[in-house]
Amino acid sequence: HDGTYGVRKETHTYAVKIGEPVAKKITDNTDLVVSDCVMAGNHIAHIATQNIEAIHPITLVKMAYCL
Repeated sequence: HDGTYGVRKETHTYAVKIGEPVAKKITDNTDLVVSDCVMAGNHIAHIATQNIEAIHPITLVKMAYCL
């Protein structure tokens, strides 16, 4: 795919169905979703039931080293 599957009008419903099982596994005490695909991370964060932030793995490394 070209990275727009989850945001295109004709495929958004399917993308939500695909992402829902992952989003449901996110617990209430979760602050972050880490994904090497920015679109996928944002999609999961959007359909999650709580307010979370989606970040790239390199951003997590930066945070871990207080850079």
